[in-house]
Amino acid sequence: MNAVPWSAQLRGLAARFGAAPAVTAQHGGTLSYAALADRAHALAEMLAARGVAAGQPVAILLPNCAEAVWCAYGVRLAGAADTPLGWGATDQEVAWAARLAGFATVITTADRAAAMRALGLQALLPGSVPAQPAARAAWAAAPAEATGRLLFTSGTTGKPKGVRYSHGRRWIAEQLLRATLPFTPARGSRLLLVTPFAHGASLLTFAWCEYGGEVLLEGGVDPARVRTLLRRGGVEALFAPPTVIAKLAAALEGERFEGLRCVFTGTQPLPAALYAKACAMFGPVVRVTYGKTECFNPIAVLEAADTNDWFAQQPLPPGACVGWPAPGVAIEIRDGQVWLRAQHLCDELLGPDGPIPHEAGWHATGDLGCFDERGRLVLLGRVADVIKTGGYRVNPDEIESLLAGLPGAGAMCVAGLPSDYWGEIILAVAEAAPPGWAEAVRARVAVLSRHKQPRLFATLAALPRNAQGKISRREVVRQVLASYRLTDGAHPVLLPAREEEPPWTTSDSAAPA
Repeated sequence: MNAVPWSAQLRGLAARFGAAPAVTAQHGGTLSYAALADRAHALAEMLAARGVAAGQPVAILLPNCAEAVWCAYGVRLAGAADTPLGWGATDQEVAWAARLAGFATVITTADRAAAMRALGLQALLPGSVPAQPAARAAWAAAPAEATGRLLFTSGTTGKPKGVRYSHGRRWIAEQLLRATLPFTPARGSRLLLVTPFAHGASLLTFAWCEYGGEVLLEGGVDPARVRTLLRRGGVEALFAPPTVIAKLAAALEGERFEGLRCVFTGTQPLPAALYAKACAMFGPVVRVTYGKTECFNPIAVLEAADTNDWFAQQPLPPGACVGWPAPGVAIEIRDGQVWLRAQHLCDELLGPDGPIPHEAGWHATGDLGCFDERGRLVLLGRVADVIKTGGYRVNPDEIESLLAGLPGAGAMCVAGLPSDYWGEIILAVAEAAPPGWAEAVRARVAVLSRHKQPRLFATLAALPRNAQGKISRREVVRQVLASYRLTDGAHPVLLPAREEEPPWTTSDSAAPA
């Protein structure tokens, strides 16, 4: 492959589906296929006029909205590198991402434009893009070897790293994702997305729109709105990571929704109890996939029937089954860790000192795993202690670095408490902490995105350490669960085992959502 015809592909969709809805967003109305192509090409023209060349990164900092979709299409068909940023990213996090990726332009909203300019970045507002391009012809194909997408992931050594994909590898990933869909969407087939478009939801959007389907893009997980949309009918698929399933189950317990052909899930292991709740709501239509920031979905797939068979086992084997490797994906287990190689694996990682290549084309995932007797990949845990909370991956080292030297406090540890609702809840644990230490922690972590801020607080007389003197997060969690009792849910509470009323060491209603 020498070039990727993003522009011709989008023009073809517009010619085929025209006024049919491509995206209906909770914020931004309905975007037809014709309008999607026009707005994307108009943005490509504007980027070219600004001197943006093939492979040059352009960041997109937008909430879930119709603009986020056509801006993503516009950046890539211009041959630039689509660089999505989480809407909740702080200015400091945007600055770090700009340092890694090297972008100078950020497509964002008017209320964040000034902050971007203060960082030395150019702010481009979607409202400044014409509704139609000056020219109707398709753009030249993007060079396959040029950078096509840049993502960011939490590492195990501190701050996030960049993840670089070429246009060619991105194109291969999209073809593979389409080829492994559980069914082929038809014109008007509706897919409901409630997770951030900047993350995995965008991949399903691109796949769905190739068939003329309609993507319902919500601003977040609102069970009442989900109920309304599902009751209205016509929704064939829903993307719901375990944390989303937990929120829906908590709010819609006892309700049954017919008509869904598939509930896509992934991003973290699916507990058996949560799978049972999903089946009670939607039937046995939950499909598990394994993907990583460093390698687009799918790495492995467990179809709905196979998922049901896995959870029907008595007793249920340990670990989380994610299915069989997708076509073209090679997986090896080395010293218990999952390694992978694929044509849609990222080209390289990016650190503050430059590119970080793969080891002879292989990527160490950081996941512990094994193959079962049927050749299915079973994940057994994490090599590192990255916390998965609310659909996000959070590096506890990043939080702990802000807490070092807290006046009057001993050592600090940040870990994840298991939670059906959140996946994991970020917990700050102090050794010999003075009164008011939790408020001091909250003040220090305010510079982080809200999803990275601890929700729960606890103290231990001494933090457990291993033979090398390092704090053992796993043992910290074990001791906290032995000394406290957790009330799970949207606003979790951690009480000392003998305490009847919530003390100052628990979360409160002002905790980050």
